[in-house]
Amino acid sequence: MNRSTISLAGAVAALVVLTGAASLTGGSDSSAAPAASAARLPVQRTTLLCPPPSSSEFATTTYTSFTPGSSGGSGTASLVPAAAKAKPIAPLTAPGKPVTATTDKADAPALIGTADGSLAPGWTVQQSTVVDSGAARGLLGTSCLVPDSEFWFAGASTAAGRQDYLQLVNPDEAPAVVDVQMYGKDGQLKAATGDGITVPGDSAEPVLLSTLVADKEQDLTLHVVARSGRVGAAVQATDSNKGADWLPAAGDPATSLVMPGIPGDASDVRLVVFDPGGDDADLTLKLATSTGSITPAGNETLHVKSGMTTAVDLGDVTKGEPGSLLIASSTSHSPVPVVAALRVTRGKGSSQDLAFLPATAPVDTRATVADNRTKGTTLALTATGKDTSVKITSSAGTSGGDAVTKTVTVKAGSTLSLAPQSAGSGAFAVTIEPQPGGGTVYASRTLALPLDGIPMFTIQTMPDDRGMVSVPKAGSRLQILNH
Repeated sequence: MNRSTISLAGAVAALVVLTGAASLTGGSDSSAAPAASAARLPVQRTTLLCPPPSSSEFATTTYTSFTPGSSGGSGTASLVPAAAKAKPIAPLTAPGKPVTATTDKADAPALIGTADGSLAPGWTVQQSTVVDSGAARGLLGTSCLVPDSEFWFAGASTAAGRQDYLQLVNPDEAPAVVDVQMYGKDGQLKAATGDGITVPGDSAEPVLLSTLVADKEQDLTLHVVARSGRVGAAVQATDSNKGADWLPAAGDPATSLVMPGIPGDASDVRLVVFDPGGDDADLTLKLATSTGSITPAGNETLHVKSGMTTAVDLGDVTKGEPGSLLIASSTSHSPVPVVAALRVTRGKGSSQDLAFLPATAPVDTRATVADNRTKGTTLALTATGKDTSVKITSSAGTSGGDAVTKTVTVKAGSTLSLAPQSAGSGAFAVTIEPQPGGGTVYASRTLALPLDGIPMFTIQTMPDDRGMVSVPKAGSRLQILNH
Protein backbone atom coordinates (compact mmCIF):
# COMPACT_ATOMS: atom_id res chain seq x y z
CA MET A 1 0.00 0.00 0.00
CA ASN A 2 1.05 3.63 -0.28
CA ARG A 3 2.12 4.18 3.30
CA SER A 4 4.57 1.32 3.03
CA THR A 5 5.71 2.40 -0.41
CA ILE A 6 6.56 5.93 0.71
CA SER A 7 8.44 4.71 3.74
CA LEU A 8 10.33 2.08 1.74
CA ALA A 9 11.36 4.68 -0.83
CA GLY A 10 12.93 6.80 1.88
CA ALA A 11 14.58 3.76 3.41
CA VAL A 12 16.05 2.65 0.10
CA ALA A 13 17.48 6.13 -0.51
CA ALA A 14 19.07 6.07 2.92
CA LEU A 15 20.54 2.61 2.28
CA VAL A 16 22.07 3.79 -0.99
CA VAL A 17 23.83 6.61 0.85
CA LEU A 18 25.07 4.25 3.55
CA THR A 19 26.39 1.77 0.99
CA GLY A 20 28.22 4.51 -0.87
CA ALA A 21 29.77 5.78 2.34
CA ALA A 22 31.00 2.30 3.21
CA SER A 23 32.62 1.97 -0.21
CA LEU A 24 34.41 5.28 0.02
CA THR A 25 35.81 4.43 3.44
CA GLY A 26 37.15 1.07 2.31
CA GLY A 27 34.35 -1.26 3.51
CA SER A 28 35.35 -4.91 3.40
CA ASP A 29 34.09 -7.45 0.86
CA SER A 30 30.89 -8.96 2.29
CA SER A 31 30.18 -11.44 -0.50
CA ALA A 32 30.52 -14.37 1.87
CA ALA A 33 28.28 -12.85 4.53
CA PRO A 34 24.82 -14.35 5.04
CA ALA A 35 21.79 -12.33 3.95
CA ALA A 36 20.63 -9.97 6.71
CA SER A 37 17.05 -10.10 7.91
CA ALA A 38 14.65 -7.20 7.44
CA ALA A 39 13.91 -4.86 10.32
CA ARG A 40 10.39 -3.78 11.29
CA LEU A 41 10.30 -0.01 11.63
CA PRO A 42 7.48 2.53 12.08
CA VAL A 43 6.29 4.38 8.99
CA GLN A 44 7.38 8.01 8.88
CA ARG A 45 4.54 9.52 6.85
CA THR A 46 0.86 8.67 6.37
CA THR A 47 -1.68 10.20 3.99
CA LEU A 48 -5.45 9.96 4.54
CA LEU A 49 -8.33 11.33 2.44
CA CYS A 50 -11.81 12.18 3.73
CA PRO A 51 -14.48 12.39 0.98
CA PRO A 52 -17.01 15.24 0.91
CA PRO A 53 -19.40 14.22 3.72
CA SER A 54 -22.87 15.21 2.47
CA SER A 55 -24.62 17.81 0.36
CA SER A 56 -27.65 17.78 2.67
CA GLU A 57 -28.60 20.91 4.57
CA PHE A 58 -29.58 18.63 7.46
CA ALA A 59 -26.14 17.07 7.91
CA THR A 60 -23.70 17.42 10.80
CA THR A 61 -20.27 15.83 10.40
CA THR A 62 -17.71 15.00 13.06
CA TYR A 63 -14.06 14.24 12.27
CA THR A 64 -12.14 12.31 14.91
CA SER A 65 -8.36 12.04 14.55
CA PHE A 66 -6.24 9.60 16.54
CA THR A 67 -2.83 7.93 16.61
CA PRO A 68 -2.32 4.97 18.98
CA GLY A 69 0.58 4.83 21.40
CA SER A 70 1.90 6.80 24.34
CA SER A 71 3.26 10.33 24.32
CA GLY A 72 6.80 10.80 23.11
CA GLY A 73 8.65 11.76 19.96
CA SER A 74 7.76 14.56 17.62
CA GLY A 75 5.37 14.76 14.72
CA THR A 76 2.34 16.46 13.20
CA ALA A 77 -1.02 15.25 11.91
CA SER A 78 -3.79 17.40 10.43
CA LEU A 79 -6.39 17.67 7.68
CA VAL A 80 -6.82 20.53 5.22
CA PRO A 81 -9.62 21.19 2.72
CA ALA A 82 -8.82 19.99 -0.80
CA ALA A 83 -7.93 22.75 -3.29
CA ALA A 84 -8.12 25.46 -0.64
CA LYS A 85 -5.76 27.30 1.62
CA ALA A 86 -7.27 27.11 5.08
CA LYS A 87 -6.40 26.39 8.67
CA PRO A 88 -5.75 22.73 9.53
CA ILE A 89 -8.74 20.77 10.82
CA ALA A 90 -8.48 18.60 13.94
CA PRO A 91 -4.69 18.99 14.33
CA LEU A 92 -3.21 16.21 16.45
CA THR A 93 -0.27 17.03 18.74
CA ALA A 94 0.33 13.77 20.61
CA PRO A 95 -0.56 10.08 20.31
CA GLY A 96 -3.00 8.42 22.69
CA LYS A 97 -5.76 11.05 22.81
CA PRO A 98 -8.29 11.76 20.04
CA VAL A 99 -9.25 15.23 18.84
CA THR A 100 -12.44 16.22 17.01
CA ALA A 101 -13.83 18.88 14.69
CA THR A 102 -17.37 19.38 13.41
CA THR A 103 -19.11 21.03 10.47
CA ASP A 104 -22.72 21.48 9.41
CA LYS A 105 -21.99 23.02 6.01
CA ALA A 106 -23.78 21.46 3.04
CA ASP A 107 -20.77 22.27 0.85
CA ALA A 108 -18.16 20.83 3.22
CA PRO A 109 -15.20 19.82 1.02
CA ALA A 110 -13.06 16.73 0.84
CA LEU A 111 -10.10 16.78 3.24
CA ILE A 112 -6.50 15.76 2.59
CA GLY A 113 -4.56 14.72 5.67
CA THR A 114 -0.90 14.09 6.41
CA ALA A 115 0.80 12.74 9.52
CA ASP A 116 4.53 12.41 10.06
CA GLY A 117 7.02 11.44 12.74
CA SER A 118 5.60 9.77 15.85
CA LEU A 119 2.02 10.53 14.76
CA ALA A 120 2.25 8.65 11.43
CA PRO A 121 2.17 4.96 12.52
CA GLY A 122 -1.44 3.87 12.84
CA TRP A 123 -2.95 7.33 12.31
CA THR A 124 -6.69 7.07 11.64
CA VAL A 125 -9.50 9.56 11.05
CA GLN A 126 -13.18 8.71 11.38
CA GLN A 127 -15.76 10.75 9.47
CA SER A 128 -19.26 10.41 10.98
CA THR A 129 -22.24 12.28 9.50
CA VAL A 130 -25.76 12.42 10.91
CA VAL A 131 -28.43 13.48 8.42
CA ASP A 132 -31.60 13.93 10.46
CA SER A 133 -34.07 14.61 7.64
CA GLY A 134 -34.61 14.17 3.91
CA ALA A 135 -33.99 11.27 1.53
CA ALA A 136 -30.40 10.86 2.70
CA ARG A 137 -31.30 10.66 6.38
CA GLY A 138 -29.18 8.24 8.35
CA LEU A 139 -25.76 7.80 9.91
CA LEU A 140 -22.97 7.82 7.32
CA GLY A 141 -19.61 6.67 8.60
CA THR A 142 -16.25 5.99 7.02
CA SER A 143 -12.66 5.65 8.04
CA CYS A 144 -10.85 8.22 5.93
CA LEU A 145 -9.19 6.64 2.93
CA VAL A 146 -5.66 5.53 2.13
CA PRO A 147 -4.82 6.61 -1.44
CA ASP A 148 -4.21 3.76 -3.87
CA SER A 149 -4.45 2.85 -7.55
CA GLU A 150 -7.07 0.06 -7.50
CA PHE A 151 -10.37 -0.53 -5.67
CA TRP A 152 -13.22 -3.06 -5.75
CA PHE A 153 -16.76 -2.18 -4.62
CA ALA A 154 -19.42 -4.89 -4.30
CA GLY A 155 -22.95 -3.69 -3.54
CA ALA A 156 -23.30 -0.47 -5.53
CA SER A 157 -26.53 0.13 -7.45
CA THR A 158 -28.25 2.13 -10.17
CA ALA A 159 -31.71 0.80 -9.34
CA ALA A 160 -34.72 3.05 -8.95
CA GLY A 161 -34.67 4.56 -5.48
CA ARG A 162 -30.89 4.38 -5.20
CA GLN A 163 -28.52 7.29 -5.79
CA ASP A 164 -24.89 6.19 -5.62
CA TYR A 165 -21.98 8.59 -6.02
CA LEU A 166 -18.43 7.38 -6.50
CA GLN A 167 -16.30 9.96 -4.70
CA LEU A 168 -12.72 10.26 -5.95
CA VAL A 169 -10.14 12.33 -4.04
CA ASN A 170 -6.70 13.15 -5.48
CA PRO A 171 -4.08 14.08 -2.82
CA ASP A 172 -1.33 15.03 -5.29
CA GLU A 173 -0.67 18.14 -7.39
CA ALA A 174 -0.74 16.31 -10.72
CA PRO A 175 -4.12 15.18 -12.15
CA ALA A 176 -5.11 11.54 -11.79
CA VAL A 177 -6.88 9.61 -14.57
CA VAL A 178 -9.32 6.94 -13.43
CA ASP A 179 -11.20 4.16 -15.24
CA VAL A 180 -14.45 2.74 -13.82
CA GLN A 181 -15.70 -0.68 -14.91
CA MET A 182 -19.15 -1.84 -13.80
CA TYR A 183 -20.39 -5.44 -13.60
CA GLY A 184 -24.00 -6.59 -13.14
CA LYS A 185 -25.81 -9.92 -13.14
CA ASP A 186 -25.12 -10.44 -16.85
CA GLY A 187 -21.53 -9.25 -16.94
CA GLN A 188 -19.79 -5.97 -17.69
CA LEU A 189 -21.95 -2.95 -18.44
CA LYS A 190 -20.96 -0.54 -21.13
CA ALA A 191 -20.29 2.78 -19.42
CA ALA A 192 -20.69 5.91 -21.52
CA THR A 193 -18.07 7.95 -19.68
CA GLY A 194 -16.45 5.46 -17.29
CA ASP A 195 -13.02 5.57 -18.93
CA GLY A 196 -10.55 8.37 -18.51
CA ILE A 197 -12.21 10.30 -15.67
CA THR A 198 -9.85 13.13 -14.76
CA VAL A 199 -9.52 14.10 -11.11
CA PRO A 200 -7.64 17.42 -10.86
CA GLY A 201 -4.80 17.72 -8.38
CA ASP A 202 -5.65 18.40 -4.72
CA SER A 203 -9.37 18.01 -5.34
CA ALA A 204 -12.36 15.66 -5.35
CA GLU A 205 -14.53 14.48 -8.23
CA PRO A 206 -18.04 13.04 -7.68
CA VAL A 207 -19.35 10.53 -10.24
CA LEU A 208 -23.06 9.67 -10.19
CA LEU A 209 -23.18 6.03 -11.28
CA SER A 210 -26.56 6.33 -12.97
CA THR A 211 -25.07 8.84 -15.42
CA LEU A 212 -22.50 6.30 -16.60
CA VAL A 213 -24.94 3.59 -17.72
CA ALA A 214 -28.57 3.37 -18.79
CA ASP A 215 -29.04 -0.01 -17.06
CA LYS A 216 -31.02 -0.08 -13.81
CA GLU A 217 -29.05 -2.69 -11.91
CA GLN A 218 -29.94 -3.52 -8.31
CA ASP A 219 -26.53 -5.03 -7.54
CA LEU A 220 -23.31 -3.81 -9.09
CA THR A 221 -19.62 -4.37 -8.65
CA LEU A 222 -17.24 -1.53 -9.48
CA HIS A 223 -13.61 -1.90 -10.44
CA VAL A 224 -11.88 1.45 -10.07
CA VAL A 225 -8.36 1.76 -11.47
CA ALA A 226 -6.15 4.86 -11.56
CA ARG A 227 -4.20 4.58 -14.80
CA SER A 228 -2.11 7.57 -13.68
CA GLY A 229 -1.66 9.00 -10.21
CA ARG A 230 -3.44 7.73 -7.11
CA VAL A 231 -6.78 8.46 -5.47
CA GLY A 232 -8.95 7.69 -2.50
CA ALA A 233 -12.27 6.15 -3.49
CA ALA A 234 -15.57 5.41 -1.73
CA VAL A 235 -19.22 5.11 -2.78
CA GLN A 236 -21.87 7.20 -1.03
CA ALA A 237 -25.09 5.20 -1.33
CA THR A 238 -28.55 6.66 -0.67
CA ASP A 239 -31.67 4.52 -0.65
CA SER A 240 -34.98 6.40 -0.65
CA ASN A 241 -36.50 3.78 1.67
CA LYS A 242 -33.54 2.69 3.81
CA GLY A 243 -31.35 5.73 4.45
CA ALA A 244 -27.74 6.24 3.46
CA ASP A 245 -24.18 5.22 4.26
CA TRP A 246 -20.73 4.86 2.75
CA LEU A 247 -19.88 1.70 0.81
CA PRO A 248 -16.14 1.18 1.41
CA ALA A 249 -13.84 -0.72 -0.90
CA ALA A 250 -13.72 -4.47 -0.34
CA GLY A 251 -10.53 -6.41 0.20
CA ASP A 252 -8.64 -7.75 -2.79
CA PRO A 253 -10.11 -10.80 -4.57
CA ALA A 254 -9.42 -13.91 -2.48
CA THR A 255 -10.46 -17.55 -2.19
CA SER A 256 -11.59 -17.13 1.43
CA LEU A 257 -13.29 -14.01 2.79
CA VAL A 258 -14.55 -12.76 6.16
CA MET A 259 -17.20 -10.10 6.78
CA PRO A 260 -17.03 -9.59 10.55
CA GLY A 261 -19.69 -8.06 12.77
CA ILE A 262 -23.23 -8.42 11.41
CA PRO A 263 -25.50 -6.89 14.08
CA GLY A 264 -27.71 -9.36 15.89
CA ASP A 265 -30.85 -7.32 15.19
CA ALA A 266 -30.24 -7.05 11.43
CA SER A 267 -33.65 -7.35 9.76
CA ASP A 268 -32.20 -8.07 6.32
CA VAL A 269 -28.74 -9.02 5.04
CA ARG A 270 -27.96 -9.09 1.31
CA LEU A 271 -24.76 -10.68 0.03
CA VAL A 272 -23.19 -9.39 -3.20
CA VAL A 273 -20.35 -11.41 -4.76
CA PHE A 274 -18.32 -10.84 -7.93
CA ASP A 275 -16.05 -13.30 -9.70
CA PRO A 276 -13.30 -11.50 -11.67
CA GLY A 277 -11.50 -14.70 -12.72
CA GLY A 278 -11.64 -16.86 -15.82
CA ASP A 279 -13.54 -19.74 -14.15
CA ASP A 280 -16.84 -19.88 -12.31
CA ALA A 281 -16.63 -19.90 -8.50
CA ASP A 282 -18.35 -22.42 -6.24
CA LEU A 283 -18.48 -21.13 -2.69
CA THR A 284 -19.50 -22.32 0.76
CA LEU A 285 -21.10 -20.00 3.33
CA LYS A 286 -20.85 -20.18 7.11
CA LEU A 287 -21.92 -17.90 9.93
CA ALA A 288 -19.44 -17.51 12.79
CA THR A 289 -21.50 -17.03 15.96
CA SER A 290 -20.49 -16.69 19.60
CA THR A 291 -20.42 -20.47 19.99
CA GLY A 292 -18.85 -21.48 16.67
CA SER A 293 -19.56 -21.72 12.96
CA ILE A 294 -22.89 -22.85 11.53
CA THR A 295 -24.24 -23.19 8.01
CA PRO A 296 -27.11 -20.79 7.27
CA ALA A 297 -30.17 -22.86 6.35
CA GLY A 298 -30.96 -22.66 2.64
CA ASN A 299 -27.74 -20.82 1.82
CA GLU A 300 -25.09 -23.48 2.24
CA THR A 301 -23.47 -22.90 -1.15
CA LEU A 302 -23.32 -20.23 -3.86
CA HIS A 303 -22.38 -20.47 -7.54
CA VAL A 304 -20.95 -17.30 -9.12
CA LYS A 305 -20.37 -17.08 -12.86
CA SER A 306 -17.12 -15.60 -14.10
CA GLY A 307 -17.30 -11.89 -14.82
CA MET A 308 -20.73 -11.54 -13.22
CA THR A 309 -22.21 -10.16 -10.01
CA THR A 310 -24.40 -12.51 -7.98
CA ALA A 311 -26.59 -11.43 -5.07
CA VAL A 312 -28.53 -13.46 -2.52
CA ASP A 313 -30.87 -12.27 0.21
CA LEU A 314 -29.92 -13.91 3.52
CA GLY A 315 -32.79 -12.30 5.44
CA ASP A 316 -32.39 -12.09 9.21
CA VAL A 317 -29.54 -14.58 9.09
CA THR A 318 -28.15 -13.71 12.54
CA LYS A 319 -31.45 -14.58 14.32
CA GLY A 320 -30.83 -12.09 17.13
CA GLU A 321 -27.18 -12.93 17.75
CA PRO A 322 -24.20 -11.02 16.28
CA GLY A 323 -22.16 -13.00 13.78
CA SER A 324 -19.74 -12.90 10.87
CA LEU A 325 -20.07 -14.35 7.38
CA LEU A 326 -17.29 -16.67 6.23
CA ILE A 327 -16.93 -17.46 2.53
CA ALA A 328 -14.67 -20.25 1.28
CA SER A 329 -14.07 -22.02 -2.01
CA SER A 330 -15.84 -25.34 -2.44
CA THR A 331 -13.54 -28.36 -2.45
CA SER A 332 -15.33 -29.71 -5.53
CA HIS A 333 -13.45 -27.31 -7.84
CA SER A 334 -10.21 -25.35 -7.91
CA PRO A 335 -10.39 -22.21 -5.71
CA VAL A 336 -11.40 -19.03 -7.53
CA PRO A 337 -10.80 -15.58 -5.97
CA VAL A 338 -13.91 -13.42 -5.50
CA VAL A 339 -14.92 -10.01 -4.15
CA ALA A 340 -17.82 -9.64 -1.71
CA ALA A 341 -19.75 -7.31 0.59
CA LEU A 342 -22.93 -7.26 2.64
CA ARG A 343 -25.73 -4.71 2.67
CA VAL A 344 -27.12 -4.76 6.21
CA THR A 345 -30.52 -3.29 7.16
CA ARG A 346 -31.85 -2.61 10.66
CA GLY A 347 -35.42 -1.64 11.50
CA LYS A 348 -38.67 -2.07 9.61
CA GLY A 349 -41.08 -0.09 7.45
CA SER A 350 -40.33 3.63 7.39
CA SER A 351 -37.90 3.29 10.32
CA GLN A 352 -34.98 1.60 8.60
CA ASP A 353 -31.31 2.37 8.11
CA LEU A 354 -28.65 0.58 6.10
CA ALA A 355 -24.92 0.01 6.31
CA PHE A 356 -22.36 -1.92 4.28
CA LEU A 357 -19.92 -4.57 5.46
CA PRO A 358 -17.30 -5.52 2.84
CA ALA A 359 -14.92 -8.43 3.13
CA THR A 360 -11.84 -7.11 4.91
CA ALA A 361 -8.17 -7.90 5.37
CA PRO A 362 -7.11 -9.45 8.68
CA VAL A 363 -5.43 -7.64 11.56
CA ASP A 364 -1.78 -8.61 11.37
CA THR A 365 -0.24 -6.46 14.10
CA ARG A 366 -2.67 -3.69 15.06
CA ALA A 367 -5.87 -1.92 13.99
CA THR A 368 -7.63 1.17 15.31
CA VAL A 369 -11.03 2.81 14.89
CA ALA A 370 -11.89 6.28 16.21
CA ASP A 371 -15.13 8.00 17.28
CA ASN A 372 -16.52 5.41 19.68
CA ARG A 373 -19.25 6.31 22.15
CA THR A 374 -19.88 4.90 25.63
CA LYS A 375 -23.35 3.93 24.43
CA GLY A 376 -23.79 2.64 20.92
CA THR A 377 -20.39 1.09 20.12
CA THR A 378 -20.02 -2.65 19.49
CA LEU A 379 -16.72 -4.32 18.62
CA ALA A 380 -16.76 -7.63 16.73
CA LEU A 381 -13.75 -9.97 16.62
CA THR A 382 -13.66 -13.14 14.51
CA ALA A 383 -10.84 -15.71 14.69
CA THR A 384 -10.02 -18.38 12.12
CA GLY A 385 -7.56 -21.23 12.37
CA LYS A 386 -6.84 -21.18 16.12
CA ASP A 387 -8.06 -19.60 19.33
CA THR A 388 -6.53 -16.14 19.61
CA SER A 389 -5.85 -13.71 22.45
CA VAL A 390 -6.50 -10.10 21.53
CA LYS A 391 -5.39 -7.03 23.48
CA ILE A 392 -8.02 -4.26 23.40
CA THR A 393 -7.11 -0.69 24.36
CA SER A 394 -9.75 2.00 24.79
CA SER A 395 -8.04 5.37 24.63
CA ALA A 396 -8.61 8.46 26.70
CA GLY A 397 -11.69 10.40 25.64
CA THR A 398 -11.71 13.72 23.83
CA SER A 399 -12.54 15.36 27.18
CA GLY A 400 -9.85 13.56 29.16
CA GLY A 401 -9.39 10.41 31.22
CA ASP A 402 -7.11 7.39 31.01
CA ALA A 403 -6.71 4.52 28.61
CA VAL A 404 -8.15 1.13 29.56
CA THR A 405 -6.59 -2.16 28.40
CA LYS A 406 -7.87 -5.71 28.63
CA THR A 407 -7.17 -9.02 26.88
CA VAL A 408 -9.86 -11.36 25.57
CA THR A 409 -9.79 -14.77 23.93
CA VAL A 410 -11.62 -15.37 20.64
CA LYS A 411 -12.39 -19.01 19.92
CA ALA A 412 -11.51 -20.31 16.46
CA GLY A 413 -14.46 -20.12 14.07
CA SER A 414 -16.44 -17.82 16.36
CA THR A 415 -17.31 -14.15 16.75
CA LEU A 416 -16.82 -12.29 20.03
CA SER A 417 -19.02 -9.21 20.35
CA LEU A 418 -18.45 -6.67 23.13
CA ALA A 419 -19.00 -3.03 24.04
CA PRO A 420 -15.63 -1.35 24.67
CA GLN A 421 -15.51 1.22 27.46
CA SER A 422 -13.21 4.15 28.18
CA ALA A 423 -12.30 5.52 31.61
CA GLY A 424 -12.49 9.02 30.15
CA SER A 425 -15.30 11.15 28.81
CA GLY A 426 -16.16 12.03 25.23
CA ALA A 427 -15.50 10.05 22.07
CA PHE A 428 -12.63 7.57 22.28
CA ALA A 429 -10.58 5.30 20.03
CA VAL A 430 -10.25 1.51 20.22
CA THR A 431 -7.05 -0.32 19.25
CA ILE A 432 -6.81 -4.10 18.93
CA GLU A 433 -3.61 -6.17 18.83
CA PRO A 434 -3.72 -9.94 18.26
CA GLN A 435 -1.19 -11.68 20.48
CA PRO A 436 1.46 -14.07 19.08
CA GLY A 437 0.70 -17.74 18.71
CA GLY A 438 -2.96 -17.48 17.76
CA GLY A 439 -4.96 -17.69 14.57
CA THR A 440 -6.05 -14.97 12.16
CA VAL A 441 -8.24 -12.14 13.46
CA TYR A 442 -10.79 -10.02 11.57
CA ALA A 443 -12.56 -7.07 13.17
CA SER A 444 -15.19 -4.37 12.76
CA ARG A 445 -16.91 -1.69 14.79
CA THR A 446 -20.62 -0.85 14.73
CA LEU A 447 -21.64 2.64 15.84
CA ALA A 448 -25.36 3.06 16.55
CA LEU A 449 -26.89 6.51 17.07
CA PRO A 450 -30.69 6.06 17.02
CA LEU A 451 -32.75 9.14 16.20
CA ASP A 452 -36.53 9.63 16.27
CA GLY A 453 -37.19 5.92 16.28
CA ILE A 454 -34.81 5.19 13.38
CA PRO A 455 -32.02 2.73 14.30
CA MET A 456 -29.26 4.75 12.60
CA PHE A 457 -25.97 2.87 12.44
CA THR A 458 -22.76 2.42 10.48
CA ILE A 459 -20.11 -0.32 10.36
CA GLN A 460 -16.37 0.20 9.87
CA THR A 461 -14.07 -2.74 9.20
CA MET A 462 -10.67 -2.73 10.93
CA PRO A 463 -7.89 -4.01 8.66
CA ASP A 464 -4.28 -3.83 9.80
CA ASP A 465 -3.10 -0.23 10.11
CA ARG A 466 0.23 -0.95 8.35
CA GLY A 467 1.97 1.23 10.90
CA MET A 468 5.10 -0.91 10.68
CA VAL A 469 7.08 -1.65 7.52
CA SER A 470 9.82 -4.17 6.76
CA VAL A 471 13.08 -2.43 5.84
CA PRO A 472 15.80 -4.80 4.55
CA LYS A 473 19.25 -4.50 6.02
CA ALA A 474 22.08 -3.95 3.56
CA GLY A 475 25.83 -3.98 3.49
CA SER A 476 28.49 -2.87 1.04
CA ARG A 477 29.56 -5.07 -1.88
CA LEU A 478 32.53 -3.60 -3.75
CA GLN A 479 32.14 -6.15 -6.57
CA ILE A 480 29.35 -4.05 -8.08
CA LEU A 481 31.99 -1.43 -8.99
CA ASN A 482 33.55 -3.97 -11.37
CA HIS A 483 30.41 -4.33 -13.51
